Amino acid sequence: MTPIRQHLLDLILQPDAYDQPPDKIRVLQLEAARELLAERRQQIPVLQRRAEECGVQEIRTLADLVPLLFSHTVYKSYPAAFVEQGRWGGLSQWLKTLSVEDPTGVDVTYVTNVDEWITTLGAAGHLILATSGSSGKCSFLNATRSDLALKTRHFANSLGWPRLKPNRDRPVFQLSPSSGPNSAVEAARIGAEVWGRPGDIHFLTDEPLRISEVSAMAAIRKRMAEGAATPGEIAQFEARSAEQGRRMSLALERLVDRILAARGEPIVLSGLWAQHLAIIRRARELGIQDGEFHPHSYIAAGGGVKGVTLPPDYKEQVDRFYGNVIRGTGYGMTEQAQVMPRCEALRYHCPPALILLLLDRPGENLIGPGSGAGVVEGRYAFLDLLYDGRWGGLISGDRISVDFAERCPCGRRGPTILDTIVRYAQAGEDDHIGCAGTIDAYVRGAMLA
Repeated sequence: MTPIRQHLLDLILQPDAYDQPPDKIRVLQLEAARELLAERRQQIPVLQRRAEECGVQEIRTLADLVPLLFSHTVYKSYPAAFVEQGRWGGLSQWLKTLSVEDPTGVDVTYVTNVDEWITTLGAAGHLILATSGSSGKCSFLNATRSDLALKTRHFANSLGWPRLKPNRDRPVFQLSPSSGPNSAVEAARIGAEVWGRPGDIHFLTDEPLRISEVSAMAAIRKRMAEGAATPGEIAQFEARSAEQGRRMSLALERLVDRILAARGEPIVLSGLWAQHLAIIRRARELGIQDGEFHPHSYIAAGGGVKGVTLPPDYKEQVDRFYGNVIRGTGYGMTEQAQVMPRCEALRYHCPPALILLLLDRPGENLIGPGSGAGVVEGRYAFLDLLYDGRWGGLISGDRISVDFAERCPCGRRGPTILDTIVRYAQAGEDDHIGCAGTIDAYVRGAMLA
């Protein structure tokens, strides 16, 4: 790793990591991007080909990065037959084109499904994250063990910011599976590691999230929406969903009383909106009123609203119930290792080693800041300098507003993202932030309890 890139990553260890002089940081980021491209284009065939096609020899300005950014769809660009027909060697060969380290030397002869392929590569140091869209076709993103270590370090110095810092001294309740190759599950595991008191870490279930099952359910839901599913397929889907829902509902019931019993001390609790409503219902049965949780508790809520009937004021109910606690809020996505925490002014701040790029809607041109720094709207893109396993440049589907003023209203320096993020979505598409979509279906039963 080059010294400049290492320096930017190491700044996360400083108390003023999110209060750096923007002009100085931009100069360092530009140099780090220049050095990283020179290295990665020799390692990643797709990036090399793209650089040649665009005539980009080196990064002179941040605008030179724009044509080299990948769309998230590139991570699901393999032929579907590789998974459908169990051609795992072919899938590894495809992954090689997007990876720094070659996964094709890993023996996948005895792999029988996509979860085994992910596990087999993981044992060899290729830590695959998978995310499934509404089509049921997964994205596969490669990472290294060093990527995971740096990501864990980043979380340890960003979660709870600016009021708290994890210290492995709290009861932790993660209302998600404890394992599975999904970024939401990975974030829950990391959060439990950096916050949790030994022996007092609790997940919703130890039943792993299986990508093959999630993808199959997403595919049948798509067929049902299109009117193409057979009665037999629909019946099988409904039976599987009901059984999974029953298991997750029972798991949540077993955990709720432990959560409520710990409300008098600082805890960490993360779950979907509907799961928090289930906690409130049980609290009411026990006579527990609003505002009884310790004010230094760290509570995160989000996702879990698609296909579930919730009261119009569900967010307000959850806020009232937990009272004056610390809200766990950050902006990120599967393809991004470094989360952006939210300050007191409800703005998201970028870590020094994450290069924020604001593009026009087509994702072709860099925009902002103009001559008068201020709020500019556009498409979010970035180069995450953390990754050693793959190229960290991506164009997202999110529309954001960036304030390029010298200081945030909270007083800290640097550009900030307003809390108004939505998707650039076509009709019928999900319009969400982050990676809750894949995990939502898995824990749907807990929402419907």
